[in-house]
Amino acid sequence: MLHEHLLEGARAISGEITALRRAIHAEPELGLETPKTLAKVRAALSGLPLEWREGRSTSGAVALLQGGGGAGPTVLLRGDMDALPMPEETGLEFASQVPGTMHACGHDAHTAMLAGAVQLLCERKDSLKGQVLFMFQPGEEGFHGAKFMLEEGLLEGGEGWGAPEAAFALHVMPNARHGQVAGRAGALLASADKFEIRIDGRGGHGAMPHHGLDPVPVACEVVMALQALVARQFDAHDPIVASVTQIEAGTAHNVIPDFAMLKGTLRSLSARHREKLHAALAQLAKGIAAAHGASAAVEIIPGFPVTYCDPRAVDLGETVARDLFGVAAFRRLDQPIMGAEDFSYVLEKIPGAMFFLGVAHEGVDWHNCPAIHSPRMMVDEAALPHGAALLAGCAVRFLEQGWE
Repeated sequence: MLHEHLLEGARAISGEITALRRAIHAEPELGLETPKTLAKVRAALSGLPLEWREGRSTSGAVALLQGGGGAGPTVLLRGDMDALPMPEETGLEFASQVPGTMHACGHDAHTAMLAGAVQLLCERKDSLKGQVLFMFQPGEEGFHGAKFMLEEGLLEGGEGWGAPEAAFALHVMPNARHGQVAGRAGALLASADKFEIRIDGRGGHGAMPHHGLDPVPVACEVVMALQALVARQFDAHDPIVASVTQIEAGTAHNVIPDFAMLKGTLRSLSARHREKLHAALAQLAKGIAAAHGASAAVEIIPGFPVTYCDPRAVDLGETVARDLFGVAAFRRLDQPIMGAEDFSYVLEKIPGAMFFLGVAHEGVDWHNCPAIHSPRMMVDEAALPHGAALLAGCAVRFLEQGWE
């Protein structure tokens, strides 16, 4: 069993965790530069026995806690700091003060919970055998912040710094039961790539389409054929998603355009299907265009890889959650989720896991709560101490027992 006072300690600092979350929520920042958020974190953790490294290409930073209980492994805990470019419609007293910017994915909560875990582990410094590395990461929302931090060597070992042997992260779920922890071994989240297809025809007068080469019906045929491709060329037990989400063509009702542009997203749960999908999309678009006498240019913009959770790390997280919150606290997910996360970059290098934490308000119909990326997304702050305790508990458990 974990230290019996770990959750009690998290609840004792719940006011500090909540205050940090609200301060970050009210002043959200986008992309790879979140200096105000990092400054809030460092102020909240000032005076603690931490060594800091800050990034050069981003505002990412890591803090190291050296345990006083003797030599041991290094475990990494991560929280992301960036917000989304969207308006807020929650009506909260601490709602975003930055127009068109909102913490609608819960990164404010992730950062605050990680800061809470830092405090809990610093209180137990003398008994920890090994080191804990705390990763405060910008640029998760499509900016590859974790990749930049890895490439800069911020997570590597060095003088007095051990390279992480395990890594853990949390993601809040506002439409999941309050306090419920969920995870799964293997693929948890999908890879996510963007695509752009330009169909080039020959424009002309809308009343005389036979004098031109209309790219619009060609583009429409590509959209429909893409769904058949998914259904007929890929194993349903290794699913993919291919969604056209934007169609752009033309300037007037009576003008046939020179080109049509299709944009969308590709999701997969294996590197094999990811590679196959890229090739199949290009072949399909170019083939259909050629059949109509048009041409197609296909660009794939690589995104995050599959988020793969090590079975040992999931077992560890389940043990910690049940020890801290009770037997019913942990749920194994039957299926992956087709969303994506750039913690996947960390898990490609370091065995570990991401878990979901339900933050719906107690007593509400959590099935119908606004989900992440909604302008009305809400977090029950009473769940934040659970997240801080869970992160700290995963670190304690790994330092004590490794993967046993």
